Order: sequence, then structure tokens, then C-alpha cells
Amino acid sequence: MAGSRKGLKIFAAVTGILLIVILVVLVVLFVTIFKPKEPSIFTKPVTLESFELVVTPVVRLNVSIGILITVKNPNYGGFKYENSTAHISYRGNVVAEAPIEEDTIPARATHNITSSVSILADKLVTDTHFMGDVILVGVLNFTSETTLHGKVSLLKVFKMKATSYSECNISITIKTQSADSVCKSRVELKK
Repeated sequence: MAGSRKGLKIFAAVTGILLIVILVVLVVLFVTIFKPKEPSIFTKPVTLESFELVVTPVVRLNVSIGILITVKNPNYGGFKYENSTAHISYRGNVVAEAPIEEDTIPARATHNITSSVSILADKLVTDTHFMGDVILVGVLNFTSETTLHGKVSLLKVFKMKATSYSECNISITIKTQSADSVCKSRVELKK
């Protein structure tokens, strides 16, 4: 009887030590390797897909811009983002919107989000600065803003909210019918 109690105590002690070691290893792994990291967002220069401007007899404009956003997920868990909208503004007024459908970026993967935006000409040509920008300057300047709200999840247990912001300044040169853009992005993680 005394031998079986001694064996039971040894078994309980070894099991307890083993559980503590496993717990410590899991905590160290989560704090170092599996710690959620910010997804990297890269907005590529925009492309001018189509451009048509007729000034007389009636001002008519048809502009279509291609947007490419690359999201690199460095985490060991997926990054799932919700439906969103990219907005393009001309002198502070929204002239185009492009829907971005929800998706999941797998662990340690890179994902491209593409969208094509047609600028609403009626909103653009009614702006008092439009004709001056077209005739005198020869350049139309736009701002593109995209916000993606999502979650980084690790092993479907640990979840952290992430929001990515992307902003581009877009210049369309009328004479050459070309587009240039300068973009910046940032990500915020929240527990």
C-alpha cells in the first residue's frame, strides 16, 4: 500500500512538472514566434486604364483607374478583412468608389487586392476648379483612401483586431494620358 502511494505521488509530481514545462513552452512560443504582427500593406502605383476628355460642345469625361494593394501577412495565423470601399476624391469631393470584397489572407502569405474605379464625370466637371486644372495646369490631382478592418487569428483561438489604412496621391497628366501616384500605408493592431 505504501509503495502504491509513493508511485502515485511520483506520477502526480512528474505529471505536474510536465504540465508546467508544456505551459512555459507555449507561453514562450506565443510571446516570441506566434506573437501577432502587423500585416504589411503596399499600394502599388495606380494605372490609367482609360481616359477620354471632350471639351466642346459639352464637357464630357471618362476616366478609369486601376488600383492594386498588396497585403503581406507575416503571422502564423490568417488575416480576415471585412467588406470595404476605396474612395477617390478630387479637391475633397468623392468622385469615385470601388467596393473591396471581404477575404482571408492565409498565414505567412501575400495577397493582391485589385480594383478598377470609374470616376463619376458629372461630379468632376461641376467642380469650379476642373476647367482650370484641365486647360491651364494640364493635370488632374486625386486622392485615394482605403481602410480595411479585419482580424488576425492564431490557431483560431487568439484573435487581434487589425485595421490597415492606405492613401495615395494620384496625378493624371492630360497631355500624355498617364498617371503617377505616391502612396503610403499603415496598420494598427488592437487587442
